[in-house]
Amino acid sequence: MLKNFLPDEHVKSVLDITPEHLNKKGIKGIITDLDNTLVEWDRPNATPQLIQWFEEIKKHDILVTIVSNNNEERVKAFSDPLDIPFIFQARKPMVRAFNKALAEMGIQKNETVVIGDQLLTDVLGGNRSGFHTILVVPVAQTDGFVTKFNRFAERRIMNWFRKKGLMQWED
Repeated sequence: MLKNFLPDEHVKSVLDITPEHLNKKGIKGIITDLDNTLVEWDRPNATPQLIQWFEEIKKHDILVTIVSNNNEERVKAFSDPLDIPFIFQARKPMVRAFNKALAEMGIQKNETVVIGDQLLTDVLGGNRSGFHTILVVPVAQTDGFVTKFNRFAERRIMNWFRKKGLMQWED
């Protein structure tokens, strides 16, 4: 049961995920969360470093779709200036939005990674859908109201993974 919460990889930042690393794995597409994965949950736009990361990803012909539980206004305002497709109100960890993103990108599951900062939404949803999952350290130390509840449960799960030697993690 808990293995559904275990990511295939974990990194400090999305910026640590290189196109070369993804190409070696045969990855052609990224499904990524937005809030606290790419930018702080209360930051409206991408940082210059993140814009450069997206440009590098696109140069290597890797597709990106943002899949967020947030509302359309928030996700559209972030995604449109970057010309990145998105799905809002995704209801992660439900699998529907992950499968919709995959269909829209026109690639296979084994060619796609799911990147996110939460075990209970991004990793669980990605694993349940059969994707390779990458967990990142949240970019902000604060969270929106609903996410605060998830973080409490996540800390307990991560502590269990640590004790079993399944995961090294930085808070």
